[in-house]
Amino acid sequence: MSEPHYSEAHFSEALGRISASRTTVMTDRAIALRAEGRDIISLSVGEPDFPTPPHVIEAAKAALDAGDTRYTAVPGTAALREAAALHFARDLGIEVPPSQVIVSAGGKQAIFLAITATAGPGDEVLIPAPWWVSYPEIVRFAGAEPVALLTTPQDGYRINADQLAAAITPRTRWLLLNSPGNPTGAVYSAADLAALGEFLRRHPQVLVLSDDIYAPLRYTPGAHATLAVVCPDLADRVLTVSGVSKSHAMTGFRIGVSAGPQWLIGAMAKLQSHASGNPCSISQAAAVAAFTGPQDFLLDWRERFRVRRDAAVAALNAIPGLSTPVPDGAFYCLIDAAPLMGRFGDDEALALHLLDHGVAVVAASAFGGQHGFRISFAADDARLAEALSRIAKALI
Repeated sequence: MSEPHYSEAHFSEALGRISASRTTVMTDRAIALRAEGRDIISLSVGEPDFPTPPHVIEAAKAALDAGDTRYTAVPGTAALREAAALHFARDLGIEVPPSQVIVSAGGKQAIFLAITATAGPGDEVLIPAPWWVSYPEIVRFAGAEPVALLTTPQDGYRINADQLAAAITPRTRWLLLNSPGNPTGAVYSAADLAALGEFLRRHPQVLVLSDDIYAPLRYTPGAHATLAVVCPDLADRVLTVSGVSKSHAMTGFRIGVSAGPQWLIGAMAKLQSHASGNPCSISQAAAVAAFTGPQDFLLDWRERFRVRRDAAVAALNAIPGLSTPVPDGAFYCLIDAAPLMGRFGDDEALALHLLDHGVAVVAASAFGGQHGFRISFAADDARLAEALSRIAKALI
C-alpha cells in the first residue's frame, strides 16, 4: 500500500495567507552556516548580547528548587500580574489593576491573541511602515487586511494625524503603534501621540495596539510617552504590550505582559486558554524578579547601546551607497542602499551577498521597506566592529 501524499493542499486557508518570518529565516541560515564551520556574524536578530541579570537567574533557580513546575492560571500568576502592574505604573505611567494584565509567551503571542480575537475578514488594520515583520502576517492570518501607512527618514519614520485621517475607513479595526520602533528606532513624542489621539477620538471603532517593548531603550531625553497615558480618555480601547525580552536580556524566557481594558484582556485569555494554556511557570517567576528587582543596570546597558549605535551609524554612513539616520531608540539601524540596487537588483540579493561575506542582515523588504537592510547593533562590541568592516569590504 502506497504512502499517502501530503502537500500544501492540506494547509488551511489561514496558513496560506502568511509567510515565515524573514528575520528568523535569515537567523536560521546563519546558524546553519556556522554549523558548517563558516564564521558568520549575525546582525539579523534583535537580541541583547548582555547576560541575563543574576537576580533573575537566581529567581528561576529558586522556582525550580521549590518545585514550581505546575500549571499556573491562564492569564499568569498573581505574583507576576502584580509585578507587571508595578512595571506599567513605574516605567510607562499606566495605572492598571493586575486584573487588567495578561501574561503571554512573549510580546509576539500577545499581539497574535489581541488581533485574532478581534479582527477578521472585512476588517482593516493600519500599520506604519516600515513595520516589524510579524505585524502584517498576524493580521493576514486573522483574515483582516493590513494597510500600510508609509513613513520616511525625513518624517522620522512617524505617521501624523493627516496620514491617519486619510487612511481610516469604516472598516478600520486597529491602529498598531511601535515606539521605539523596529526596524527604524522611531520614537513618538507626547505631542505626536496627542495629535493622533485628537483624531482617534472621532473614530470610536478604532482600537490601538501600543507595542512598547523597547521603551527602556530610548536615547531621547525625557520620559517615555505612550498613548494610554497621553490620552487617558482613550485607554479603554488601548492595549499596551511590554515584556522582559529586550530590557532584561530574557528573550529565551518568552514572557510578554499586556495591559488593557478588561473586555480585551478577557478575550485574549479565552483564546490563550486553548492556544498555549499558561506561560512557563519558571519564566514567570524569573519575570517577577526582573520587574521587582534592581533596575539600575539598564542605565549602563542603554549607554553601551548608545555607543554602539553611534559607531554603527558612523561606519555605515561612511560606506559609499549606504545611508542611515540616527535611531532614537531600540537597537536597530534601517539602512538605505538604493544607489546599490543597479548592482544587486533587489535588497534580498544584497542581503545574501553580505551573508556570503560573513554577515547576516535582513532585507528592508521584509519590513515593508525597500532597497536596503536592517542590522541589529545589540552585538558584542568587537563582533559588531568586525561585521561593519566586513560590510564595507563586501561593498567596495
